Amino acid sequence: MYTGSCLCGEVNVEVSGSITSIIHCHCSLCRKNSGTAFATNGFVNTDDFTITKGQALLSEYSFKVGRTRYFCKCCGSPVYSSNNDDKSRIRIRLGIFDSDITEQVLSHNFVTSKANWEKLETSLPCYEKHEPGR
Repeated sequence: MYTGSCLCGEVNVEVSGSITSIIHCHCSLCRKNSGTAFATNGFVNTDDFTITKGQALLSEYSFKVGRTRYFCKCCGSPVYSSNNDDKSRIRIRLGIFDSDITEQVLSHNFVTSKANWEKLETSLPCYEKHEPGR
């Protein structure tokens, strides 16, 4: 079981299953959404994800049709995103977790879109798009 919360603590989540396909995404959309050099995202099964506090405080934004990002409307912390093409899972930002996770990051993705000021030094595989198999 993993637990997490937004910056102000008004939205709390639990994940009862595993987190899969964890990547550091360097695409311009993830950089803008996170305000950082990259966003660390993973997938969880929708059935394993519960908002335990603050459901009414979630706001949403759809940049692309069928894809929705949910964030705390008090502090602006990104919580998760959904995709209408795959309702069986959601994508979650790993920075929301308060508990340690056991799964590990697989790769750096969209590295050709990385910020010009970022110096990428890593032993993880780097890909121009999604990791192979996705």
